[in-house]
Amino acid sequence: MRRKRGLESDFTTPIQVGAWKPYHAILAAKETGMSAVIPGCEVLLRQTPGWFRNARLGVLVNQASVTREFVSVQDAIGRAGGRVCCLFSPQHGYHADRQANMIESADEWDHAASIPIFSLYSEVRQPSREMLQSVDVLIIDLQDVGTRVYTYGTTVGFCVEAAEGLDLKIVVLDRPNPINGCQVEGNLLAAGFESFVGRYGIPMRHGLTMGELARLVVREKALDVDLDVIAMTGWRRTDFFPQTSLPWIFPSPNMPTWETALLYPGMVLLEGTNVSEGRGTTLPFHLFGAPFLDQKGFLSFLGDASLPGAVFRPICYEPMFDKWKGELCYGFQVHVTERELFRPYLTGLAVLQAFLTLHPREFSWLPPPYEYEYEKMPVDILLGDGRVREELEKGVSIWEMEQRWLADLKVFERLRQEILIYEEA
Repeated sequence: MRRKRGLESDFTTPIQVGAWKPYHAILAAKETGMSAVIPGCEVLLRQTPGWFRNARLGVLVNQASVTREFVSVQDAIGRAGGRVCCLFSPQHGYHADRQANMIESADEWDHAASIPIFSLYSEVRQPSREMLQSVDVLIIDLQDVGTRVYTYGTTVGFCVEAAEGLDLKIVVLDRPNPINGCQVEGNLLAAGFESFVGRYGIPMRHGLTMGELARLVVREKALDVDLDVIAMTGWRRTDFFPQTSLPWIFPSPNMPTWETALLYPGMVLLEGTNVSEGRGTTLPFHLFGAPFLDQKGFLSFLGDASLPGAVFRPICYEPMFDKWKGELCYGFQVHVTERELFRPYLTGLAVLQAFLTLHPREFSWLPPPYEYEYEKMPVDILLGDGRVREELEKGVSIWEMEQRWLADLKVFERLRQEILIYEEA
């Protein structure tokens, strides 16, 4: 186990300033009609089950895994009498300090608790039997963003799959889908396009919580696994994150706000291109651009696409790192004006098609590797189906493309209804 310097202090315990308590937010929520959501971690700690005090616990978390009082979940479990033996971390590392696309994090050591932290984003991306033999219960508490290609869902799925055949209990402490649990959008992942950014047969915007996704994995893979989801209380499927009264803690370096999560299902597609998706700025996925972008032509093209719920505001910016570092990019900031109507995935497809139409020479798809896929084009595994790229290149209308996958979405909806935990209203 490699020891990492600088982890001696217990940074997971917040310093309380004044007499602030989260109940103020709950009272405010009642006054404004928002939901007073209690996350699964706090539901667990209110009434701990029989296994809690005697089991050896492993906990899959990162720095965003906190209670409403900003106490880390692993510390809260320890204070309640649970015996945490080791931690696991997803992509971006335990501290969410690592950037994306195969920038791995090593195993570490938590000096405050004197326990190991096993990285699940290195040469190992699924917990090994040796790791899991040291625990009786694997507790998972990660904030997802409601998008197929966000890798935390794959990591959770890998953990569920790894539990089959072991005397191991998997417990998911559920959190809200920040972009609501009702709307689904996009084509289903096609056979042959499975990768670390898409392992299960779900659309880009899947409308599931992490606990529901874990249930779907058990069903899709026909697993014999002891899975328990500790549900939230107070969450409505129609809620966007601001309606939950919960604080947004960024779950990865380029997910600074909940609205970033709403833009992500479409703007993430630019990761498979030579266009900047805003990495290296303070507004990743809100901004996109390139030195060659024709802003006037783009506004005309996107206006003709009749995209609902968003405004594209022309801007210029220079990324501090990543694509086009230090170069002036002409582009746009995407402002969501009506979140209920906004279609992030279709918006992303329209942006790709605009580049293909207006800048056929300058625009390009990036070659592999991308997220441990060394043969298929990055955009194809992001899209989850090579036919989507081909149709974009042929100039097929995004609305016509959507018609092709509506039948598949209806099939997914029927499956989805069987694994949902929360009411639609």
